[in-house]
Amino acid sequence: MRFIHTADWQIGKVFKQFGAKEEALRQARLAAIERLGELARTNNVQHILVAGDVYDNEAPNTITLRAPIERMKPFADIQWHLLPGNHDPHRPEGVWDRVAQLGIPAHVHVHLTPTPVLLTDGAFLLPAPLLRKSEFNDLTEWMDGAATPPGALRIGLAHGAVTNFTSEGEATNPVDPARPAKAKLDYLALGDWHRTLQIGPAVWYAGTPEPDRAGRQERGTALLVEIPGPGAPASVTPLTTGTYRWVTRTERLSDGSELADLDQRLRNEQDLSRLILRLRLEGTLPLAAHAELQRRLVDLEAAVFHLDLDQTALVARPTAADLEAIDFDGVLRRSADRLKTMVDDPAQSAETRRRAEDALVELYLRVVDQQQGKAA
Repeated sequence: MRFIHTADWQIGKVFKQFGAKEEALRQARLAAIERLGELARTNNVQHILVAGDVYDNEAPNTITLRAPIERMKPFADIQWHLLPGNHDPHRPEGVWDRVAQLGIPAHVHVHLTPTPVLLTDGAFLLPAPLLRKSEFNDLTEWMDGAATPPGALRIGLAHGAVTNFTSEGEATNPVDPARPAKAKLDYLALGDWHRTLQIGPAVWYAGTPEPDRAGRQERGTALLVEIPGPGAPASVTPLTTGTYRWVTRTERLSDGSELADLDQRLRNEQDLSRLILRLRLEGTLPLAAHAELQRRLVDLEAAVFHLDLDQTALVARPTAADLEAIDFDGVLRRSADRLKTMVDDPAQSAETRRRAEDALVELYLRVVDQQQGKAA
């Protein structure tokens, strides 16, 4: 038995912080569905299991409601199995009733009740759909007593947090990580955790096919699962599905000598134009190096899809050469000396020191740019 395990599509997710780039990220989530279909064909897979959260919320507009169904339509040779999750639970007259009213292709199956479903000869799916956003009971418990023919493969499909693993999953919707042993499952396909992760020999989170948050999963992933037969261990292979990479980097700087190396390392990241980079900078730099860093960061921001920059832990400290570059002995130099005194004064508030530091850097940049303009 071979299938693809995916989860947490969250179609319709909002990315307001990206401004005009939001729509590109929303479309990438739909493109991931088509990529899943293509991967199924490439790997001779007939079934794709979606472990919850097809939609990001319970009230998508009609276009958003239809969008994933339309992406699955061209792949009529693939059987798609959808499960309600905590973002899109099955409630009366809710999102899944609306989907049914609009019409679902015969090869798309929405599993709304906890009952065994025949996938192929000798293989059964045991779904655990969520009927509310938050459940305090383990909805996979019914699988323990679910009857299937002797020798049949038993594949669980659920959405929630394993009981010993809730730090970034949901505090509710618990799933017993020992469920495969208790219910004699050959594989338990889970959703909710937005990172590809193995919990036990037969328990996996697929992760999301298109990442949505820094610090979790860098690239969208699904799992190709192959089970030779009942009781045999599953072979699990990650498949790349995402368009954008979400990368988090923290870099410490102490002088200007690291800037070229940092710039080169960041530019060596794969698919730079599809990179969403969260960059935190720490340390202390002279004004000249700080100014050079800002110029490099402007170029980097233009090269990547999105740059989320945090420089609050990066301090600019002027050297004697920096101050002389502003003015050897004049009004600007005296202004620079006053700002430096404020920056170095521990009696000043952190906000005042930061503003003085920013003003000093801005003064340096303006003077240097003016000098370079005259030289040209």
